[in-house]
Amino acid sequence: MNGMKIKNSLLLLLTATIWGVAFVAQSVGMDYVGPLTFNCVRSLLGGIVLIPCIWLLGRLDGKQAVQERRTAEDKKKEQKDLLAGGILCGILLCLASNFQQMGIMYTSVGKAGFITACYIIIVPILGIFLNRKCGINVWFGVLFALLGLYFLCVKGNTSTVEMERLISWLPVGKGEILLMICALLFSLHILIIDYFTVRVDGVKMSCIQFFVCGVLSGAGMFLVEEPRMAEILTAWQPILYAGIMSCGVAYTLQIVWQKGMNPTVASLILSLESVISVLAGMVLLSQKMSRWEISGCVLMFIAIVLAQLPQREKGNVYEE
Repeated sequence: MNGMKIKNSLLLLLTATIWGVAFVAQSVGMDYVGPLTFNCVRSLLGGIVLIPCIWLLGRLDGKQAVQERRTAEDKKKEQKDLLAGGILCGILLCLASNFQQMGIMYTSVGKAGFITACYIIIVPILGIFLNRKCGINVWFGVLFALLGLYFLCVKGNTSTVEMERLISWLPVGKGEILLMICALLFSLHILIIDYFTVRVDGVKMSCIQFFVCGVLSGAGMFLVEEPRMAEILTAWQPILYAGIMSCGVAYTLQIVWQKGMNPTVASLILSLESVISVLAGMVLLSQKMSRWEISGCVLMFIAIVLAQLPQREKGNVYEE
């Protein structure tokens, strides 16, 4: 069991890595297209990429599927759960992604990174209302992660003189409100995934969520933006990475390998995308990392280690 959790954790770390690098692709893509257009195309592309994956996995598991004895009622219930999970995840993914993009337009990148990553503390708080338990080491991990994200995303992107201006955070502006909503939506997305992945095929649910997200983003795109095919084709490289890797691969890894894990631990691992985005910026965009950002990376890794320490499970912490 511990080996499986370690494997799941490593694959969620791979997910965070793909998402971290995707920040670079998304930043470059936004030079050519609007946020709704970008999210629409990347989501639809992610869904299309998963169709042959679903077919291939179905062929590989064909013999096992034949041996399964499920009643028509069981299959019907599974299909209903699959559709419900895909639609709910798609709606939440669409809202969270686009709230994040709009929020970044009205505030600094440092604030955006910190507020969005607050989902790592919203998840365990929401989990309390769902009768989910977390060990003390997980809560210490949450605190270390928040402190690390503060150094990495807020303090790491400002000078000592500018730090005084950050105290004026408290009067919350439009961008901060949008990003707080985004963090809440991503928290709900993690919990919804945790609920449905034990009931349905995770890859199929991932495919449905991308098409839902793409269609909804597309509706908004035609309402408030002016998409042009020439601009989309100009941004083909970042869109391909965001669609195939960030959507098709990473979100599917999240859905499949988050299965059976405590959602708080999963959210902590996934929050490493902020650390990796800094490293990706250094390598791909020649950005420098300050001492504060290095400190933030260290604190984030400490948080992940704390969250992975063995803990006594009362009443089976990791199950419904």
